[in-house]
Parts: sequence; C-alpha cells; structure tokens
Amino acid sequence: MPSACNKDYADNMGKGVSVLSKENNKKITIKDVAKEAGVSISTVSNALNNVNVLHPDTKERVLEVARRLNYTPNLNGRNLKAQATGVLGLFLGAIRGPYYGELSDAVNRACQEGGYELEIFLSSDPSHILANIMGHRVDGAIILNSAIGPEQEQILKNQGIPTVYIDRILVGERSSSVVFDSHSGGEQAAKFLLELGHKKFMYIEGVSDNYDSIERKKGFFEVLKRAGITVDKDYILKGEFERVNAYNAVRDFLESGKPLPDAVFAANDLSAIGVLEAFRDGGVKVPEQVSVMGCDDIETTRLVSPSCTTIRTFFEKQGIIAVEQLIRMIKGDPGELITLNGRIIPRDSTIAKD
Repeated sequence: MPSACNKDYADNMGKGVSVLSKENNKKITIKDVAKEAGVSISTVSNALNNVNVLHPDTKERVLEVARRLNYTPNLNGRNLKAQATGVLGLFLGAIRGPYYGELSDAVNRACQEGGYELEIFLSSDPSHILANIMGHRVDGAIILNSAIGPEQEQILKNQGIPTVYIDRILVGERSSSVVFDSHSGGEQAAKFLLELGHKKFMYIEGVSDNYDSIERKKGFFEVLKRAGITVDKDYILKGEFERVNAYNAVRDFLESGKPLPDAVFAANDLSAIGVLEAFRDGGVKVPEQVSVMGCDDIETTRLVSPSCTTIRTFFEKQGIIAVEQLIRMIKGDPGELITLNGRIIPRDSTIAKD
C-alpha cells in the first residue's frame, strides 16, 4: 500500500471499491478492512493515508489486512476524472540494456507531447505495483513487467484502470496491447537465413516467460520445421536477452568441440553481440564460418565488427503508440490491439553459404 496519498484518495476510501479478495472473490469495502483488522473505518483511512495519529503496530496491522484483502480505491468513471493526476506510469521489471532506456525516453517524450508527466516504477512485487497503479499516483499505466500476472490483470480490468500492455496481448474496455509481431519476426529470420543457403542452425533463447521471446522462437522453429530442418537441443542455448549470458553459452559450446552451425539467430541484439564476441575470442570467423543475426536494431549493432544483421522492431514507435493509446482510454475510448511489424536489416555478420 502507498505510504502517503492525498485527501481525495482518503475520501475515496470511504466510498467502497470493486476489488476481488484473493481468498473468496468477495468485493471488498473499507468496512471489510476495518472489521478484519478490528478497528474503526476512520482508523483504516488514517492508516492508508499515513496520517500520523496511530500507534505503529495498529497502522501495520491495518496495512497488512488491506494488502491481504487487495483493498484499493475505486478510481472508475467520474472519480477518475475528478482526481486526475496528470501523470502516467511506466511499470518495468528491469532496466538493463539499451532497449529499456530508448523505450522510456520515447514514452517520456510522448507523455510531454500529450500534456502528461511520466513516472517510472521499477518493481518485481505485484502488490507494490498494484498499489501504485490504483493508489491515485497515476491516471493510467503502461506495463512491461512479468510480475503482473493473470490475477493482477483481472483486478485492473475489474477496476477499469486504463492500462496498456507492451509485453502481452490483453484487450478490453480499458486495456490495450501494443506489441511486436514477434512470431513474424522469427519467421522472417528463419526465411532470411534459409535463403542464404544455411542448413544447420543455432538458436540463442531469450527470457523463458517473455512474450516476444516465446513468439520469436515459435516463428523461427515453425519455418525450419516446414523446411524439414530440426535443431539439436545442444544447439539451443540460453542467452536470457543478456550479452554476457550469450557469450558464456557460446564459449561453453565451442569448448565442447561440437561442429559449428552454419548460422545463429539470437533472440535479441545484446545476445547476438555476445555471440559475435564469443566467436571472435574462440577464433571463429563471422560471417565466413558462421553467420550471426539478432533482433531489435539497437545502436550497437551498427558499431560492432562485423556489423550485425538484425530485425528492426521499432520500439521507440511502440512507446509512442502506447502513450497515445493510454491517453485515448483515459478519455473514454475502448482498448485495442496494435501490432507492429519488423523488417530485416542486412549487415556484415551474415553471408550466403558457398
């Protein structure tokens, strides 16, 4: 629960909410929290709004009950309009790598153009994320965070909080998705490498529960399967979207003495760069011996040697559209699905096989 809120938030607490309890799916009100904690409604309001009149033990007991019951203020319809903060929230689970920085910058610029401030939240605690989204700190949320699962999605849906997801497909009256067609991206990568004459492949996986990682892998392997090509499990390595992880995975592979693949497709550019470095340090020439391809088209792909073939995914555009969608929903428009298609950017790290 948030430690401090404004008076409007406190007033709203007394009007009842439409939040489902984890235990019994009952709609929870401030009276339920007060009864469960054994205190008055005013005590609950004081605790939730950090009014400094309570004994610390009492305050903590009330906050624990409110967290357990998933009690949050109702910010729907007229209340949401009346209590507009002028702030949009970007909820991230990580900030490593250039993707997050460029996405955040694009979101921030779009917020300014739309007349909003941006607040960025970095957390892996679902209850903390929900408290910030629903505790009248933001008018709407952009979510790129695997900590938000089906339970939290349902709560946000029930409360009608304007939410844009950029890491999954979820569309409703107050929820939109702005995603890459990562399945198509994987297909494009496989077709491109097959057209170059490659037949033996290595795949560098991304994060296992990430939407783009899952779809990219599906698309890639479906095209290979249609071409009659299978990839041995020893040639599917874990990169976790990280440069160092990909580097270590490929170095371990090289030390195993297994035959080189014709081509490597990495689930993102950071992994592809790690692959390039591992091959370089292992004495493997790219692209003469192995072609390497990534995905995203981060700036570094143009700076490494050899420059890295990739798929441009337009993540700056994704951030801008996410903000535009969120503002439209705040104004009352229904949510929708927007899918962005990538395109291959050929560079020096891939070559036709003799």
